[in-house]
Order: sequence, then structure tokens, then C-alpha cells
Amino acid sequence: MTIGMIQSLQGIQNSQTQFNKAAEKIAQWPGSNTAAVDQVDLSAQAIALIQSKNSFEANVQALRLAMR
Repeated sequence: MTIGMIQSLQGIQNSQTQFNKAAEKIAQWPGSNTAAVDQVDLSAQAIALIQSKNSFEANVQALRLAMR
């Protein structure tokens, strides 16, 4: 396995982690605990979801190129 493939796989894993964190925060809204709701910035979490999607796609493309 080449270094480029390893980095791409790590990037995919990082994207998944970022996506899961943002999804967990979004799932807290609206919650029964109003203090938790006040701490969730939906626009920031939506941006995090988009960034994780873009990062995932870029790493998948890099992985495809590394496999050629």
C-alpha cells in the first residue's frame, strides 16, 4: 500500500469522524435540555457536514488515482 493510499484512507476516516460529531450535535437539537439546545449552532453543524462530505469525496478520488 502506498503512502498516498494510506493518507487517503486516513482522510476518509477523519471525514467520517467529523460527520459523526456534527450529526450528534444536530441530533441534540431540539432536546429536552434547553441548555444543550442553546449550545448547538445548526448553521455551523451544517457547514461541518458539507466539509466532511467534500473531504470524503476528495479522499475517495485521491484513493482512486493512487490505485491506478
